Amino acid sequence: MGMKKRNKVSAEFSMSSLTDIIFLLLIFFMLTSSLVTPNALNLKLPGKWSGKTSNTEPTSVMITRSGRFFMDGKTLSATKIESRLISKFGSSGKSKGAITIQPDQGSPVESVVTIMDIAMRNQIDAILASEPK
Repeated sequence: MGMKKRNKVSAEFSMSSLTDIIFLLLIFFMLTSSLVTPNALNLKLPGKWSGKTSNTEPTSVMITRSGRFFMDGKTLSATKIESRLISKFGSSGKSKGAITIQPDQGSPVESVVTIMDIAMRNQIDAILASEPK
């Protein structure tokens, strides 16, 4: 009598080893992401101003929709604003002053970032106001 055995190959796939690897990768990336600190701008949000600087009121820089800068009621270029801020607050040491950045609604983001970059380079606190006073 010829008895034949039926050997079927199982086509199942075990997901347990794959989930272990995924969890290990998740833990690894969560631990390493907390070690990375972004190089961010020194930007203060509006709120109660502490007044730790020598001035009682921060200097205001307004930005129009066309990207023009106004400081003390005068239209100035970015380089002129930087030179005025350096002469007012100084260029070295810890933060000595604060400026309020007041962009109009729809003003270019590049103009706002230009003023924030000037403040960061000269160690001046920048307060971003959503609406002018």
